[in-house]
Amino acid sequence: MHLDFAGILVFLTVVTGTIWGIDALLFAPRRRAEVVGGGSLGDDTAGALREPVVVDYARSFFPVILIVLIIRSFLFEPFRIPSSSMMPTLLIGDFILVNKFAYGLRLPVLNTKFLEFGEPQRGDVTVFRFPKDPSVDYIKRIVGLPGDRITYRDKVLFINGERMDQRPLGRFMDNTYRGEMRGADQLMEDLSGVQHDILVRPNVRGKNVIDFVVPEGHFFAMGDNRDNSNDSRFWGPVPEENLVGKAFAIWMNWDPSRSGFPVDFGRIGDSIN
Repeated sequence: MHLDFAGILVFLTVVTGTIWGIDALLFAPRRRAEVVGGGSLGDDTAGALREPVVVDYARSFFPVILIVLIIRSFLFEPFRIPSSSMMPTLLIGDFILVNKFAYGLRLPVLNTKFLEFGEPQRGDVTVFRFPKDPSVDYIKRIVGLPGDRITYRDKVLFINGERMDQRPLGRFMDNTYRGEMRGADQLMEDLSGVQHDILVRPNVRGKNVIDFVVPEGHFFAMGDNRDNSNDSRFWGPVPEENLVGKAFAIWMNWDPSRSGFPVDFGRIGDSIN
């Protein structure tokens, strides 16, 4: 079941703010007037002025919930990596931070952009709502911009006819993270100046031939784990309105299924390139 956390935050903000606001405008002045008019003193005065419990809770929680809503909607949002599709850049169990204003500000829940800041650049690691099911968040690397011709042939990426350089880095030694990609080739790919590592499995054919022109208002996204990624090669480009933000840092890695200690302290604080 999908939990719409943004919707819950908006709902709680509205409810607590409304309760507090109505009491402050209507009932609190009436309570103070009754105390003054009745000449209450001492403990009786304190009791007469005391807010109802529900108002007390609303006044206490409203600013906290509002701050969380603002930070999560317009500044930064945490995500957890559940799959290996972005290995070796991101590993299962990575907790990442996403810059929510990198591609413009959007209203929570409605996802309507109301302030332009920038557009995705080739090489950005981006979180977006899956076009086939917008309730699911995906994370991939943007390799194609609007108007680009994307060709993927023999596990090599071409953009507008230009081959993206790949430099072999040797075998990927996946001894800790489940072992599922042990023996894959690790390559350094250069996306027109953006260098990052990818994995390919020489004995897996996969989706090996693509020739596609990215429509306006869309982006072509691929996982760095090229032979183990469900991406634009299979379901098409990402609409601009589905973008959530740019991933920029790892703040925790926790994978209880990993042998040994579940936390990888060496990844905490790493930037995402």
